[in-house]
Amino acid sequence: MSRPKKIVLLGATGSIGENTLQVVRKHPDRLHLIGISAHSNAEKLSQIASEFKVPHAYLPETAGEAKNLPSFTDLDRSQDGLLSLASLPDAELVVIAVVGAKGLSPTLAALEAGKNIVLANKESLVLGGDLVMRTARENQARVLPADSEHNAVFQCIQGESHRDIDSIILTASGGPFRELPLEGLKNVTVEQALNHPNWSMGNKVTIDSATMANKGLELMEARWLFDLPPDKLEVVVHPTSLVHSMVRFIDGCCLAQLSPPSMTFALQYSLLFPQRAEGVHKSLDFSKPLDLQFTPPSLDRFPCLRLAMESLDQGGFAPLVFNAANEIAVEAFLLNRIGFPQISDIIDSTLSNFAHQHQNDLQTLLFLDSEARRIATDVIGDLT
Repeated sequence: MSRPKKIVLLGATGSIGENTLQVVRKHPDRLHLIGISAHSNAEKLSQIASEFKVPHAYLPETAGEAKNLPSFTDLDRSQDGLLSLASLPDAELVVIAVVGAKGLSPTLAALEAGKNIVLANKESLVLGGDLVMRTARENQARVLPADSEHNAVFQCIQGESHRDIDSIILTASGGPFRELPLEGLKNVTVEQALNHPNWSMGNKVTIDSATMANKGLELMEARWLFDLPPDKLEVVVHPTSLVHSMVRFIDGCCLAQLSPPSMTFALQYSLLFPQRAEGVHKSLDFSKPLDLQFTPPSLDRFPCLRLAMESLDQGGFAPLVFNAANEIAVEAFLLNRIGFPQISDIIDSTLSNFAHQHQNDLQTLLFLDSEARRIATDVIGDLT
């Protein structure tokens, strides 16, 4: 058997990081963790470094001291430390599980160094999809999807010609409010919105699932990952989250990928690609009845999805503005500063008040992201 693949995990202490570590534990003969980063959880970073004997780590200066970090781990706390870790010379694969717009810079750093990446950071493609994919092509690096929906598409198109793809259908659970009377949405609490029926995720992503903003962001990602125009991208509500996506081909045939709702299936596929191995969790049991119901989403019930689709159609920096405004609005909702329906109102107002520009470099993208967040914050201030 060949030697283990050397991987760097950026965002090791978050939800995606934890699922990635489950796969690494399952396959120590195939995966070797050589670098990790955390945003603030110094203690958990130290525990991971100790368990996996990680030689390189990054923790920003704003975080606490990593008092229990093992002596064999070299800790970088410099301003460019995350970028250095993303482009670590020995790394063969970099997992980008950093949350938010700050994931774009290490994504580009890894690709510029010719590293294949497993991308779990939505913002990298929503903010700079053209820049990211162009950088990957120029450096002969691959962008492997970590999201279950995009990973499902990726699996379905292996061995297929791009010109034979008619369309992609992303599935959505519909979250906890898919059957709630519309009038009841104005009374939704934070606790109710965080109670997802299928998935265990971080707070931000769970709220995005309740509003279906997450599916809008996934449409934006799919446009760049699979090089398809918006009119070839669809969304259907599939409450049981067993089918993760489907691909329709020009001959009318459809391929779908099915697995239980756990992120380890998608992550393992990308981490071990192009090989397969025994999974962390068991597969579906087809000796028992399975609910494979699909229905179109209601854009009245999910205005965030409508706004995301309109932003994707508009193109330019509209997806960037949608993402920034959504992040600010969700944060305000989690703090009980606004009501659930106001999340979409804030996104809509921010999109309407944003002056679009035409440059497409990293500095411009980060500036525009910051400006969109400022506008969204002002909108919230006017509402509260």
